[in-house]
Amino acid sequence: MNVNNDVEKLLNGEGLEVNDEFDSAPAEVQAVALRKTITYIVSAVIFNEKNEVLMVQEAKENCYKQWYLPAGRMEEGESIVEAMRREVKEEAGFDCKPITLVLVQEQGPQWIRFVFLAEITGGSLKTTAEADAESLQAQWWDQDSPLTLRGRDILRLIDTALKYQKKPWHPVVHPIDMCCHVVVQRLLLTFSSSDGVLWLLLGNIKDLHLPVAVSVKTHTVTWAANTLVQEAMPSSYYDLNVNTRGILGLQHNGRVPGKTDGLCFNTVVSLEHTGEGPHTSQPPLIESPRFQWYKVENPQLRDKIQQRIITESFLPVHSLY
Repeated sequence: MNVNNDVEKLLNGEGLEVNDEFDSAPAEVQAVALRKTITYIVSAVIFNEKNEVLMVQEAKENCYKQWYLPAGRMEEGESIVEAMRREVKEEAGFDCKPITLVLVQEQGPQWIRFVFLAEITGGSLKTTAEADAESLQAQWWDQDSPLTLRGRDILRLIDTALKYQKKPWHPVVHPIDMCCHVVVQRLLLTFSSSDGVLWLLLGNIKDLHLPVAVSVKTHTVTWAANTLVQEAMPSSYYDLNVNTRGILGLQHNGRVPGKTDGLCFNTVVSLEHTGEGPHTSQPPLIESPRFQWYKVENPQLRDKIQQRIITESFLPVHSLY
């Protein structure tokens, strides 16, 4: 493996294969199955030229006539983008295409929501004459006029998308069509010393690689990084901050129900000592033979990683726990 090449790929929004050799995983790993053991939600935030946001009026009995973003559960065999386009077409009447993912929310690997900033490519606004089981109608909302919302959770989604549209803070992120059978976090796990040296934590099962940790349903998706760090350096774990900065890219295929329904989150994670002293200028001691530190010698690559961290140039992932 060429570590630098793989890191460059992730920084460029590309993906890497996920095999069955995980660096951190529960004793038994089973493939996830959409709508059985996991739920993926797609949401679309679409603005018109007046910065009004596209809203749909719900037809479901439990939220009848209330308003929400075009959103819904992914179906078997769909890609994430296909699900988003379908929901917008069914509920709002428009054809659309994604501009970028702007937010991922999660309640552990069993419930994950993908929020897109999207734009219209065709179709027409759904009217009350076209009301069906998907929605009663759609309309543009200026965000000031009174509107009975199904849930205020969408206000955060709208605000995030509007901020990105005005001033993008991370490169465009589209789902990468690559297979995975479970929900995992691939880690670009960094440690920066006080003199500017950058280290990456690597797994060394078979060959050197960026470590992959399986997420478990009892914790947030990104807690997988904490579990891996605890396994690699147990003595110092409680004196470290493990900070998942954000997502560089996410991989999903979903074409084979029950076998490729998983996700791989390619994330940047920074590791920092919580205390002070001479030891804090060096990466913490690794106690497991399955891991090692890798010093980034290439100055361009080092600067690129550190600049992304300084500017927080990542797709945000928020836990709803």
